[in-house]
Amino acid sequence: MHPGLAVGLVFGGCCSNVVFLELLIREFPGCGNLITFAQFFFIAIEGFIFEANFGRKRPTIPIRYYLIMVAMFFTVSVVNNYALNLNIAMPLHMIFRSGSLIANMALGIIILKKRYTISKYTSIALVSLGIFTCTFMSAKQVSSMSSPSEDEENVSAFIWWLLGILALTFALLMSARMGIFQETLYKRFGKHSKEALFYNHALPIPGFLLLAPDIYRHALLFSQSEPFQVPVIGLTLPIMWFYLIMNIITQYVCIRGVFILTTECTSLTVTLVVTLRKFISLIFSILYFRNPFTAWHWIGTLFVFVGTLMYTEVWNNLGPLLDRKQKKQEEKQE
Repeated sequence: MHPGLAVGLVFGGCCSNVVFLELLIREFPGCGNLITFAQFFFIAIEGFIFEANFGRKRPTIPIRYYLIMVAMFFTVSVVNNYALNLNIAMPLHMIFRSGSLIANMALGIIILKKRYTISKYTSIALVSLGIFTCTFMSAKQVSSMSSPSEDEENVSAFIWWLLGILALTFALLMSARMGIFQETLYKRFGKHSKEALFYNHALPIPGFLLLAPDIYRHALLFSQSEPFQVPVIGLTLPIMWFYLIMNIITQYVCIRGVFILTTECTSLTVTLVVTLRKFISLIFSILYFRNPFTAWHWIGTLFVFVGTLMYTEVWNNLGPLLDRKQKKQEEKQE
């Protein structure tokens, strides 16, 4: 597949997925478990058919390793979902998760005994400063949401917000630990990202039984939402189910686009595309849904993304890339 089409899948799938996720979360903030279950179930069914060949294909990486990976993956997904129900706004949620570089570097130093260059430490400092700025400003907004006569509500809202920050921090560290675990597995058994994608989504399915009451409750709420007629096909269904179906489809397109991009392009290109996608999704979420975002939030966001680009050494690699492109143009002219 042409890399340009893969880039289109990433931007189209991932950015539209954020839109439908926000539409779902704004109506029912606690519906994250239902959304995650639906996404996992869809990807598991697709992988069972096309990757596992209806169970006839044996995994290259032993199942016991996938079970460990899945336990971490399932925990991260559930904790991230619950954070949205703890006074955490979607923009802050997106920015905070962009701080995975900090967690990866910290655990890499502790577990893998890695050492990094000054530019890497500088980039991490920028990302940390950006996240701190956005987190601090969000804390001020939460504290000032109510009038002075509602001090108890203010304190309660701040405590729930603080629990949300702790949940995001835990999920960030757990996600980084999972990434290190994956890295060691790929070094030992080779890269099998499609296989990992299937087992990471199929094995956790039984775990959703623990969340069945919450999933069932929100499924009933979705069914009670206003009816919506799907364009072109004319099918009428509750609008929240339409949003969920579109969220599942766009999530799948997003994941597949990233996978295709990793097979067709360099890691530099993949990192650039994913970083720009996050930035565009963030801006769209703020402008379209009118989420509260101050000038300090913009400064913090800028720190996060500049730090991310510095970490990937974009500036050092763009020069040689442009030089090669100019050299090719000069050769054509001759």
